[in-house]
Amino acid sequence: MGRAFEYRKARKMKRWGQMAKTFTRIGKDIVIAVKNGGPDPDTNGRLRAVIQNAKAANMPKDNVERAIKKASSKEQEDYKEIVYEAYAPHGIALVIETATDNHNRTVANIRSYLNKLGGSLGTQGMLDFMFDRKSVFRISAEGVDQEELEFELIDVGGEEVELDEETNQYVIYGEFTAFGAIQKFLEEKGYEIKQAEFERIPNDYKELTDEEVADVEKLIERIEEDDDVQNVYHNMR
Repeated sequence: MGRAFEYRKARKMKRWGQMAKTFTRIGKDIVIAVKNGGPDPDTNGRLRAVIQNAKAANMPKDNVERAIKKASSKEQEDYKEIVYEAYAPHGIALVIETATDNHNRTVANIRSYLNKLGGSLGTQGMLDFMFDRKSVFRISAEGVDQEELEFELIDVGGEEVELDEETNQYVIYGEFTAFGAIQKFLEEKGYEIKQAEFERIPNDYKELTDEEVADVEKLIERIEEDDDVQNVYHNMR
């Protein structure tokens, strides 16, 4: 079995690993949503959004239902959402979102990754000025007028609508506090929400050489492999 087989096998294993990581992250999102708003998606908008994200990630329906049931039980531990701020090599800012049942383990792991790969852990709030937290939704662009949609969204906190040509979806950006209002508007108008989440969008980007980009990507990939890490945001172009 030659190199081509080994290459395909390696790519497949990486894809499976990424899928498992995605399912783990969604599972934690379900726990947090259920603990905060109950197990009924009809009355829990955050859970409704997580279920939509699970569907977009091809997470089996049975897995989602089991996760909701488990999250509703008293035996399920709570996850605390903690945000860490750091610098990667070459001055790149990192915001690391985690969901953890053991803060000491999580912070020790993140500090270790940073120390080994040229980064440094900062203090909470030091990067607030560099990132805007936004509500982000994706819907199908099929048969939808972009300008009309953008105009209608203004009243519920929507700010911008962009076309993702690769997926033929509109990406809707809105105020962080407008998540529920935008979600309600889209649902009432009959749009199928493909994905709904919060994102941290940098106000300014930093240009790096290819070699410097590789240094930063190595660190980010190592951080993202940690089971406690939900998302990593950066200002590298």
